[in-house]
Amino acid sequence: MTVVSEQAPERAAEIPAYRAFHVRVLRTARLSPSFVRITFGGEELSGFADNGFDQRIKLILPLPGDRFTPLGDGADWYQQWRALPVELRNPIRTYTVRAVRPGQGELDVDFVLHGDTGPASRWAIHAAPGHRIIVVGPNTACPGPTGGQEWAPPARAAHLLLAGDETAVPAISCIAESLPGDVRATVLLEVPRAADALPLNVRPDVRVTWLPREAGRHGDLLIPAVRDALGEITAAGGRCPASPESTALLEDVDIDGEILWEVPHAPDGGLYAWLAGEAGMVKLLRRHLVQEAGIDRSSVAFMGYWRLGRSETG
Repeated sequence: MTVVSEQAPERAAEIPAYRAFHVRVLRTARLSPSFVRITFGGEELSGFADNGFDQRIKLILPLPGDRFTPLGDGADWYQQWRALPVELRNPIRTYTVRAVRPGQGELDVDFVLHGDTGPASRWAIHAAPGHRIIVVGPNTACPGPTGGQEWAPPARAAHLLLAGDETAVPAISCIAESLPGDVRATVLLEVPRAADALPLNVRPDVRVTWLPREAGRHGDLLIPAVRDALGEITAAGGRCPASPESTALLEDVDIDGEILWEVPHAPDGGLYAWLAGEAGMVKLLRRHLVQEAGIDRSSVAFMGYWRLGRSETG
């Protein structure tokens, strides 16, 4: 039996925070027109850390012919992947854990389906029991923090505001379902269709609103909904006091060339906002909260998961 805490320091330092888990599809469940839940299984998942919230993972998808180029088990797997010739690089995409049951060797991941336009959606559409995939996720053997989470609200927030598009639905759903009963939260989720509103097991003080855009443009519903919700929250005293420095003109972020991602250390009390989804939309929401509504910028976490018109490269 190996006890991690008793390992020599030099040995513990070699244990990666994330590791590769070789799994197979156990089952698939179509949740709605735009979402499918795929349950992966494998003995290795007994070593997958159950951290909850918005736990990020990488999915390494097969090349044609169900091929996987070996990347080793070390922490430098991504550098090895980048050094490969393009034709040998397995597609890699970032996802969120929806649920993990290490004792049963099972992992649930919810996929957004958008046709054959990308390798992950294409794979998910055709996924069937027995299909192989590699999940790179948090390692229980790591003696320190494994990372991969951005949910970091202050200990005493007066109100939580979570907003995102369909790509943020799995992360926000996990967060919302884990909130304690004494926390007031407003959850706004923009999805492609009305039938994409999924049942969530949340406490009474967590108000969830689904915003189906149907034929509308991305963000057309979420942006005004955030503004309306913010008005209600601040009217009820949930505003976070802001200093002049915190509401100064925000530095412009070139979302076509830079990552839009910041999780500041938020002060106690007031409002804490967590925004995720398409980068252009998230940028507009952040600007409204900080510059127009006067919310302390350290109380606004934001993550551009993707960029309209561009695909993730790894």
